[in-house]
Amino acid sequence: MFGVYRGVIGGARSAWRMSDRFIVSASRSYSSSIGHQQSGAFVVHKDVSNTRSFSDSCSIPSKKFTVTLFPGDGIGPEISDAVVKIFEAAKVPVQWETHIIDVLSKKPGEALVSREALDSVLRNGFGLKGPMETPIGKGHRSLNLTLRKELGLYANVRPCLSFPGVKTLYQNVDVVTVRENTEGEYSGLEHIVAPGIVESLKVITRAASSRIAEYAFKYAADLGRKRVTAVHKATVMKLSDGLFLDCVREVAKKYPHIEYEEIMIDNCASFLVANPSRMDVMVMPNLYGDIISDLCAGLIGGLGLTPSCNIGTDCILAEAVHGTAPDIAGKNKANPTALLFSGIMMLRHMQLKEQADNIEQAVFAVLSEGSVRTGDLGGTATTSEYTQAIIDHLK
Repeated sequence: MFGVYRGVIGGARSAWRMSDRFIVSASRSYSSSIGHQQSGAFVVHKDVSNTRSFSDSCSIPSKKFTVTLFPGDGIGPEISDAVVKIFEAAKVPVQWETHIIDVLSKKPGEALVSREALDSVLRNGFGLKGPMETPIGKGHRSLNLTLRKELGLYANVRPCLSFPGVKTLYQNVDVVTVRENTEGEYSGLEHIVAPGIVESLKVITRAASSRIAEYAFKYAADLGRKRVTAVHKATVMKLSDGLFLDCVREVAKKYPHIEYEEIMIDNCASFLVANPSRMDVMVMPNLYGDIISDLCAGLIGGLGLTPSCNIGTDCILAEAVHGTAPDIAGKNKANPTALLFSGIMMLRHMQLKEQADNIEQAVFAVLSEGSVRTGDLGGTATTSEYTQAIIDHLK
């Protein structure tokens, strides 16, 4: 069904371990004890030379971090407020620098994000972003695209793993999407050729493709993952996707201990729906990553549970990837789990392991008990009630 460059898709993966849950890394090195000792957690490290390795025995930094907060639109302010309250209750040493971005008030051509807001993320090194609205079809460039471009966020990492107590059609899902974040079909290069004819350019470069491939293989190597799969459609886009594959193949040669394979985007979607255990770490260009990562979210219960983190050389931006849900905005019905776990990814990068573990286990406990759940998870709890339940389970 698909071409394999090296290695083949084997049988179902073994059952997930708590120690493997929700880990995202671009750090230089990891202690070998991580895979055995670390309680399930998101871990993110900026790709900077002074990033130090850590193990479970690392000391908790005494400094207080400043995080740029973009509450977002729709339900964004509500779920952002929930995360802030949970962090405060867990005694997380962060202070917030809040910036409001109002896209709808901007005129076409105006900057969507102020220089002050961008500089805030770059200065602090950390950002947390709620869902944001962009008018469809005309008017403004995507706000997410703008932030990724301006902040140099070249990789989007989205782990999708089964949550305890959340029943779905699939059990023990454990897949990670590594998405190139800066080019492809999302380069924003479109023009009208003639009335009724629009041309959109897909840009693939060797530099960006090699960088995302290096990230994916380093991620897999650091975390003991067995396989990296390059997702493409080179049968049709022979030059662009062909270049992407060439770059990934070159990087794969540096990691002979990691299985490498290639799969077309349509077959990848089919395999994920039929048996997600066939896949492990997937690396792909921008548009494919947008589609496949949302598909993977559906396997574990939806975007309301799925964390996401954008990685750059100078900063990281954790985010909720679901929509603004204007139909329930202001009604105290939103589920803050996705933004909260994106925040946990950020805490892991800060090496605030104790606080990250505490929050994570509190969420697991609430979801496992099942008595307090928001409407998207089949419950009737309000955002406030769900938030308080998590706080009550903190140690």
